[in-house]
Amino acid sequence: MLRVGLPENISPALLQDFPKDSVEFVPLSEHLDRDVDVEFWIPPMHGRLARPMFQHLRGVRVIQSLLAGVDWITPWLSKGILLCDGQGIHNVPVGEWIVAAILGSLKRFPELRDFQREQFWDGQVRNGKLADEEVTNSGQPTPYRVLGDELISKKVLIVGYGGIGNELERMLQPFRVEILRVARTAKPGVHSIAELKKLLPAADIVVLLVPLTDSTRGMFNAEMLRSMKDGALLVNAARGPVVETDALVAELQARRLHAALDVTDPEPLPKGHPLWSAPNCFLTPHVAGSVAGFFVRAYTFAAAQVRRYLAGEPLQNQVHEGY
Repeated sequence: MLRVGLPENISPALLQDFPKDSVEFVPLSEHLDRDVDVEFWIPPMHGRLARPMFQHLRGVRVIQSLLAGVDWITPWLSKGILLCDGQGIHNVPVGEWIVAAILGSLKRFPELRDFQREQFWDGQVRNGKLADEEVTNSGQPTPYRVLGDELISKKVLIVGYGGIGNELERMLQPFRVEILRVARTAKPGVHSIAELKKLLPAADIVVLLVPLTDSTRGMFNAEMLRSMKDGALLVNAARGPVVETDALVAELQARRLHAALDVTDPEPLPKGHPLWSAPNCFLTPHVAGSVAGFFVRAYTFAAAQVRRYLAGEPLQNQVHEGY
């Protein structure tokens, strides 16, 4: 019997696709304080819980993360253990979050929501809430307090073009945008990461989807942010440390760039941090992939991986060098 370790609070309804005749489920407490034999481990989705739990696991040969990013696992991953990530599980919800964040930012929904709470109607008058002129997403100064923009015909640069990037491109097709694609290595229709800096000045919207690795940490530093066109929108649905926070805050406070962030550095973002109040910045607390259907998709995929493992077939989504 294959001993599959998983969080103890997982509903049995999510485990229907696992082969019952060859799998023994091992529910693992968040406060595990004894050694347990587990060969195939589905860890909890928080590093603060997973790492101490892993110290009590014996015989682990496969770790199947249900998250696309595994930067929270790789620092303490033992040699000889196969790590697989959850790529593909999050494609639709994260793609939808990105589209919503782009549209919400272009239409200035965060500011308009603030106006609603203050019962302030005159969002387009010249003398109102904001003292200074700002730059629109089209890069043009405007004396209006809130002026929306269009997504139609914008240039969208996707940095880290994989499964989510492909799904995002499909979702953006009705808006007739021009897609610029960047991945670790070049292939037909996709630029290499080495070409990123020269592509930035042309992009109206830059979407970050890269994993967090040594090579991507701090990728969007002050120099890269300065390369973005005036009024451009930076969307980070990757990891917070991919962007240098202080450099981004400076650009936002200068009202030169816009940002929509589902991830930050530090994270959680502490109260009083300048990102909370930075102009032209929309924040969500790392929830892009948190949707009702996630766990059904996640455990359906995990069950398929277990079946592959039992059959001696190669597992999908194997992680090598952080990818």
